[in-house]
Amino acid sequence: MNRIIACLGLSLLASFTCANSVAAETALPVIQLQAGMHLIKAEVASTAAQREKGLMHRSKMGQNEGMLFVFDGPVGLCMWMKNTNIPLSVAFIDDDGHIVNIEDMAPLTEQNHCASKMLRYALEMNRGWFKQRHVNPGSKIVGLP
Repeated sequence: MNRIIACLGLSLLASFTCANSVAAETALPVIQLQAGMHLIKAEVASTAAQREKGLMHRSKMGQNEGMLFVFDGPVGLCMWMKNTNIPLSVAFIDDDGHIVNIEDMAPLTEQNHCASKMLRYALEMNRGWFKQRHVNPGSKIVGLP
């Protein structure tokens, strides 16, 4: 009986460890950014697969949380909201951290929202976050990788 319990315990431990390692593999790194006096907890999507998934299928995001999309170099950036349930605003940011333009995006649409020039960063936040905090084009985002 003790042997059965021990084997069951090891099996559960192995399953738990395996599940945790899968979760750790899919979790995105988180960095702290700053827009003026406002702190942002941003998940970083830096691979093609991470950027493609983005914030799809999520039902909510914290008030000062967002997702930073990082590309290898300046590219023509366009974002869309396919399978994204949360209304978002996206700030397109240059290498110096200055916001070039901000676009509001409606959930579950495939309409493109594009940067006005080639850039390396896009930061998605809850819709209206930038406007409510008077973070506008020209404002600087500090802490970019």
